[in-house]
Amino acid sequence: MGLNIAQKIIKEHLLSGTMVPGEEIGLRIDQTLTQDATGTMAYLEFEAMNIPRVRTELSVAYIDHNMLQSGFENADDHRYIQSAAHKYGLRFSRPGNGICHQVHLERFGIPGKTLIGSDSHTPTGGGIGMLAIGAGGLDVAVAMGGGAYYITMPRVLRVDLTGRLRDFVTAKDIILEVLRQIGVKGGVGYILEYTGEGVKTLSVPERATITNMGAETGATTSVFPSDGVTEQFLTAQGRGEVYRPLAADADAVYDGEIEIDLDSLEPLIACPHSPGNVVTVRSLAGKKVDQVCVGSCTNSSLYDMLKVAALLKGRVIADNVSMSVSPGSKQVLSMLTECGAFTDILSAGARVLECGCGPCIGMGFSPNSGGVSLRTFNRNFEGRSGTKDAQVYLVSPETAVAAALTGCITDPRDIGFDRMPQTKLPETFSINDTGIIMPLDEDAAKDAAVMRGPNIKPYPDSYPQDDDLRAELILKVGDNISTDHIMPAGARVLPFRSNVPKISQFCFTAVDETFPERAKAAGRSIIAGAYNYGQGSSREHAALAPLYLGVRAVIAKSLARIHAANLINAGIMPLTFADPEDYEKLEQGDMLSISGIFAGMETGEMILKDETKGTEIKLSCSFTERQKAILKAGGLLEYTKNGQN
Repeated sequence: MGLNIAQKIIKEHLLSGTMVPGEEIGLRIDQTLTQDATGTMAYLEFEAMNIPRVRTELSVAYIDHNMLQSGFENADDHRYIQSAAHKYGLRFSRPGNGICHQVHLERFGIPGKTLIGSDSHTPTGGGIGMLAIGAGGLDVAVAMGGGAYYITMPRVLRVDLTGRLRDFVTAKDIILEVLRQIGVKGGVGYILEYTGEGVKTLSVPERATITNMGAETGATTSVFPSDGVTEQFLTAQGRGEVYRPLAADADAVYDGEIEIDLDSLEPLIACPHSPGNVVTVRSLAGKKVDQVCVGSCTNSSLYDMLKVAALLKGRVIADNVSMSVSPGSKQVLSMLTECGAFTDILSAGARVLECGCGPCIGMGFSPNSGGVSLRTFNRNFEGRSGTKDAQVYLVSPETAVAAALTGCITDPRDIGFDRMPQTKLPETFSINDTGIIMPLDEDAAKDAAVMRGPNIKPYPDSYPQDDDLRAELILKVGDNISTDHIMPAGARVLPFRSNVPKISQFCFTAVDETFPERAKAAGRSIIAGAYNYGQGSSREHAALAPLYLGVRAVIAKSLARIHAANLINAGIMPLTFADPEDYEKLEQGDMLSISGIFAGMETGEMILKDETKGTEIKLSCSFTERQKAILKAGGLLEYTKNGQN
C-alpha cells in the first residue's frame, strides 16, 4: 500500500510512535518560525531551558504583528527578540520586511521539510509541499532546542480538484468552498491533501492561499504536491537548488475524500462571524459596504496585488468606501513599485499600509461603528477587527475590488470586464534580503547580551497537578469560542504580550468584563465551554493568562487542537463531557470538584461533582503518557527543564 504526501514527510521525520491515526507521534523539526505577538514568550521559554544555541536547520524570528511602536513596550519587545535571535542563532526579519508566512514562503520554505510556527497559519508552507504546522510558543521553543514536536497522528483527507478556475473565480473561492463543505470543525484530526488535475493549474501563491486558510477548518495542516509549478517558483526566487519532487504514490490510501469541480465554482463570501458561514457573492449583491481591506497572510502575494492593480487601473473607488492594501513583503512592495502597479493602486484612492498583519488582528484600520468590511483575510470573528459591532466578510481580492469600485457587495464578474486582466508571475523575483539579519557566530554569541525592557516579565508560575480539584465554575461560554474571545489582540492589548500579569487583565473581557477580577479573587477556578472551544489563533497567551488567573481545568464539548495542547503545556487540564448534553446541567458560579484525577487519567474517565446542585457528571479525557507527565510536572516548561521530552 502506497503513501500519500503527508505520510511520506511524517515517515521521514518520525522520531517516536507509530503512524496509526490517533496515536501520539514525535517529529523531528527542520525549521521554526515565530512572530512578535508570540515570539517574546517563546524566547523567554527557550532561555529558561538553558540551551546555548538553536538546534534546528533554520529558525527565523519575524516582526510583523505589532509594529506601531506607539509606546516603549513594542520597541522593547522587538529589541529583545532581535538580541535573542542574534545570540541564540536565529535569523531576524526586521519590522516592515513582511508577514512571516509570505516571507518564509519566498525565502526559506523547502519541499519535504517540517516547519512549526507559533502562528496558526504556518500551514501556508504546505503550498510548496512542506509539512507546516501551527503550534504554541512553548512547543516551538522545545523544537528550537532540538526536542521533538508531538502531535496525534492525523488522518488524511483527500481534496480532489478537477477542471480549471474560470475568470474572476480564485483560490480563495476554493478554500471557501472547502469550508462550505466541511465547516470550521470538519478538518479536526485531519491533514488536507490536495490532488487532481486541477492542482496543476494553480500557482504557488494560489496554493498557499488555500493551505493558509485551511487552518479555519481545524485541520492539523494542508499540503500540495511539490511539482514543476513549485520548481518554477523556487527557481524564480533564486532557490531552485532546494526543489525536490514530492507526490502521493499511485496506490496511496486516504481516510476520506471531497471533490471540488473548479469549472463550476463561483465567487464565494464568508459572512459574519465565522469563516465557515459561506454563501455565493451574488446572493448578497447590493449590500452597502463601508470598508475594503486587501492583504493578510492569505492574500498579500505579488500575484494577488498585481490582480488588484489590474482591476483598479484607471478607475476610482466609490466615495463611500475606505480601502486599504497591505503588501505581504518588501519583495512584493518593491516589485509593485518597479512595474508601476503600485501607482495604479494609489491612483484609485486606496491607502497602502506597511508590509505586515495590521488590520487582520485589529492593529489599525478598524471599521466604523456598525460598519460592513470586506476583507481578503482568513478570520472574521466578532470584534477581531477592532470594532465590536462591525460586520466583517471574507472574500477574494477580485471580490474586494468589485466592492471597492461599486460601493456594495458585487460579484466581480459584474463590473464590466469581458475577461480578467491577464496577470503572470515573473520569471525572476527581485531578491533583496537586507531585511533579514543573520545571527552572530557561536564564539561572538557567548558574550552577547539579551536586552530586556521593563515590560518583559518572567514566565508565570505553574502548578503541578493535584489528585483532587475543588474550584468554582468561574465562566460558562458557548460554541466556537475563539482565542480572540479568550485573549484579544489589537492595539490596546498586544503591547503587553511579554507581560502575562498585565495582559491577563484583558482575558475573556470580550465575553465578560468582570472575568479577570473574579477569577483572580477565586484563586482556583474551572471554565466550561461548548463545541470547538479555543478555535483560531495559536497564541499561548490564551492559556497563560487563564493560568495566571487561577484556571485549573477547562471542560468543553470539544476543544480545538492547538489550544488543547497549549492548555496542557501550561498545566491546565482540558476535559470533555462524556455526554455533551451534560453541559446544560452546569451553571456559572457552581462549586465543582473532581477526585481521583490520576486514576481518571489512566482510565480516561473522571466524575465531576456539582456540589452546589448535588449532582454528578461523567467526564472524558484522552492523555498520552507524555501529557500526563506534563500535567503532573506543572506544564511543559517544568517537564522539559527536568530533562524530559
